[in-house]
Formats: sequence, C-alpha cells, structure tokens
Amino acid sequence: MSKFTHIKKRSGATVPFKPARIQNAIYRAAVAVGGRDQETAKYLSNQVVQLLELTYPEDHILDIEEIQDAVEKTLIEKGHSKVAKAYIIYREENDRRRRQKSKMASKPSENIPWAKIWHILDWASTHKVHTVESLNNRIANGEFPHIVHEGEAAYEDNLITAAEMIMERKDKVRMVMISGPSSSGKTTTTIKIEQRLKTKGYQFVALNVDHYFFDLSEHPKDEYGDYDFETPQALDLELINEHLVKLSAGEEVAIPFYDFKTGTRTLNHTKLHLEEKDILLIDSLHGLYPDFSKSIPDEQKFKLFLEPLLQMKDDDGNYVRWTDLRLIRRMLRDSAHRSYDPRQTLEHWHYVRASELRNIIPYNSTADYIINSGMPYELPLYASRMSKFFAEWEKKYEGNPEREDAYIRAVRLNKLLSSITPIEDDSPVPGDSVLREFIGGSCLKY
Repeated sequence: MSKFTHIKKRSGATVPFKPARIQNAIYRAAVAVGGRDQETAKYLSNQVVQLLELTYPEDHILDIEEIQDAVEKTLIEKGHSKVAKAYIIYREENDRRRRQKSKMASKPSENIPWAKIWHILDWASTHKVHTVESLNNRIANGEFPHIVHEGEAAYEDNLITAAEMIMERKDKVRMVMISGPSSSGKTTTTIKIEQRLKTKGYQFVALNVDHYFFDLSEHPKDEYGDYDFETPQALDLELINEHLVKLSAGEEVAIPFYDFKTGTRTLNHTKLHLEEKDILLIDSLHGLYPDFSKSIPDEQKFKLFLEPLLQMKDDDGNYVRWTDLRLIRRMLRDSAHRSYDPRQTLEHWHYVRASELRNIIPYNSTADYIINSGMPYELPLYASRMSKFFAEWEKKYEGNPEREDAYIRAVRLNKLLSSITPIEDDSPVPGDSVLREFIGGSCLKY
C-alpha cells in the first residue's frame, strides 16, 4: 500500500493514485521491444513506487511528469535500457501530439488525406449534405431515401476504383491488405472488394489475422486494466511475416487458432497455401503498420485504407469528427454482437483512439488507395438510436476526473445528435451496405 493516495493530471484534476497503471505502462513498453514478462513489470513498478516514496513527502500530490521521470530512472538503473528507450519514445510522442494540438489552426495535420478530403467536401456540398442544417432540410423534404442512395453510390464508386487499381497490378500483387481504424467498415469492404474481383476471374484466400493474437495473459493492458487488442504488439508480428513470406512463395503454412473464449492460441492449427493465381486477402487494423509485412516487397502488396471521411459541419460550424462516427458504430456493433455495454465502449474509447493515432492513422499515406466509408445518412439513424444514451452519460460523467474523456465525448455527441432530425426506419438502407455491419440486418455473411 503506497503512502500516496492521489495524483494530479495535466488538466489539473486530481485522481486516485493507482500503482497498477505504472505496471501496465512498463509492460507495454516491454512488449514494444519484444518482452512479455509480467512479473518483471510488477517488480519494476514496485521499485518505481519505492523511489517515489523516498523522493517525496507523504502529503505530496504526485503529478504525471514526476511519475514518468521515476519510471525512466528505475528502468535505466535496473538494466532495462531497451524498455526505457521504448518508454521514453512513447512519452515523447505523446508530448509532441499535445504540442501539435495547439498548432493545428496554423499547420495542417500530416495524418489527413487532404486531396481525398477536398473531393468528399465538394461532393457533400453538391448534394447538400455538407451541414447539419442542409441535411435536416433534405430530410424535412422527404429525401432521406435519396440521401441513402447517393451515399451508397459514392461508396460503390470508391470500391470500383479500388478494384480497377488492383486489376492493373494483377501480375505482381500477391496480397491485398484492407486496413483502417476500428469500425471503419473493413469487414464489409473486404467482402465487397472480393465479390467484384471474383467476377473478373480472381481467386482469393482470406487470412484471419485474429488467430495471430498472443495469449490473453501476455496482452498489455490499458490504464484501467482492460486488455488492449488495439496495439500491433498484441499480434505475433514475427510469425505473421514468416507466414506471409512462405505464402507469397507458394509454400504451405499452418496458421494458428485463437480461442477468444479461453484467450489462448494453438499453433500449427490450419493449413493454408496459395495457388499461382490466388491473392491473399487480409482484413486488419494494422495492415499498414510497417512491421506487419516488412518482409514482403511493396510491389507484391496492394494496400487499402478505410475511414468514414464525412465532411459535414454542425450548427457551430465545426466538422463532425470521424472518430465520433466510429465510436457510435462500435457501440452498436459491440452491443448487438458481443454483448458489450455501449457505456463500456465509451469508457474505453480514449485508449482505442490513442492507439490508432500512434499505430494506424499515421500510415494512411502509405496506402495505394483510400476508401471513404462515411455516409451522411448514418447520423439521422444514430440520432434515433443513441441520443438518449449520450444525454445520460453526460450527466453520469460530469465532475468525474477519471472519466474526463468519456464526459467530453458524451457532451459533444449529445449536442450533435440532438440537432439532427432522427430517422427510425432504416429500410432504405441496402442489405449489403457497409452500415449494416453496425446497425444490423446485413445480407452478407461475416
């Protein structure tokens, strides 16, 4: 039991001091350099707490920087230089992102595909769905089914372009990687790309990357103790590369099997190989992460990136955030298919977001093509399904410094959804729509 009871966050809020968070942070840094020793992480965490207790008086309220300084010092002094380096790099990256937030108004983000955005904004303006007000006006005029049709047609155009680009490189491409942050629509898009290319005579073999998860006991956790499936280090990247090399060379491999009920992996479970004209199809959060396929030449890979790049301003003149769309999508999907309380999704989302900003979104510029999976009509459907929940969560989290991120998101989405004309009837939405992956009723087999 530590003598410290509270710490001060960078926002100035005071929250309980939880040594387990130090252990999680150390273990995550160890995982980043190939280590997976929970006991050592626990030992080092205890050493950090002891150092803090020797350094500061009992009535002292620690701040984040003091704790991080102690972690760095302990890792170095205990001979864990590689882990210390990973921890320092992660700390510096977070600090850089915080500084960049204040510069966003004067310096464009390198993570945003500006050329693609311009075309989407032009399309939204032309179809009068570039603001919440214009969207509501079209709904008031009975045009919701037309909005659905227009949004779906634009998405289909993206799929056609992607399929054509793959066919242009058919003599060299051995694998198609469909990547993007959580709930961007990868599963539906993968199926629909495969459908289009099969009509052109292409054969695909799917590789389920989920089977390459390490055992749950070896997974890093977030600051609240939840297992982190979002980080690329949750996957056996070395084994993935080994198998990709062999598959691309026409060799047979035995892929593992991951049992999500037990959280354990069985190696050498299912045989897989590619015929000469087969293309490996990979749907993964981390398909663009450099270490995911570092052993495969670029000419053998076609990389697609997905994001709901909706271009619509709210009543305050702010653009609707893509991460908010994906948050609601994941809430709906997790609730329907994984028996996961949407409130838990909201509480965990800050960590999902932090991981994707570090490990997924920065690599969108390496994609061969970017698909926009955002639909202007999805917001009215969410308004009817989710408004009351965000209103409840806004009240629930108000004044809770440990759930500051959840509160901010709840306030923002409560205000947005409250301003949109709700639509309950989703019958105009096609059965094979990317949105059916989240709202249910899909005719596709996932």
